Amino acid sequence: MTEQLKELTKLLTAKEFQERMQGISLLLERCQSSPRFVISSIVMIFDSFSPRLQDSNKKVNQFALESMVAMIPLLKDSLHPVLLSVVTSVTDNLNSKNSGIYTAAVTVLDTLIKNIDNALLLQPFAGRVQFISGRAMHDITERVSVLVVSVYPRRPQAVERHVLPVLWYFLNNMTRSGVLPGGSGNIRAVVIKLAKSLHGQMGQSLQEYASSQPQHASRTLQDLINTEL
Repeated sequence: MTEQLKELTKLLTAKEFQERMQGISLLLERCQSSPRFVISSIVMIFDSFSPRLQDSNKKVNQFALESMVAMIPLLKDSLHPVLLSVVTSVTDNLNSKNSGIYTAAVTVLDTLIKNIDNALLLQPFAGRVQFISGRAMHDITERVSVLVVSVYPRRPQAVERHVLPVLWYFLNNMTRSGVLPGGSGNIRAVVIKLAKSLHGQMGQSLQEYASSQPQHASRTLQDLINTEL
């Protein structure tokens, strides 16, 4: 491990919050001045940085999220090996009562969608849905609908593999009125968006896939597709 790398990871994992803030500033500086240095050790660096995206200190947490927004356009698809840990950490902030942290987390997700090959984001985003609740579930599901439209024309099988299980999960678990047990409130509007997004890309084959689901799920799907938003 080089001295530069040692210094960076030591600051990012320091006990004092001011030092962790310094570590984040240093990482952003390195992304700007020598992105190759960061990319060559990206897994090791993000092992220390990703926990800062949900740091127990609110100042560090928000600063890490805001710095991540600035790093994404500099690192782009090179973030691929660490996307899962980044998306996991970021989505855990979507139920934060702190508006600065929430806004920064949403901005990270939207900046990822804007700057990174959306096919790389499909699994990390879709894979979070069943492990989150509340506002986070609404925000992530809405963005999965966006990914479907951009990825399906190029990678239909990836959408079928990662997104259809999310749709089946909703159809099999939500009530007729659109409430999902577990504190996520009424998710009907975002599930309609997801169903329509998939139907817009897949057409009749979506209903054919749905025929393997319990009858009530495939009936609910048809209702959702026919609902005017």
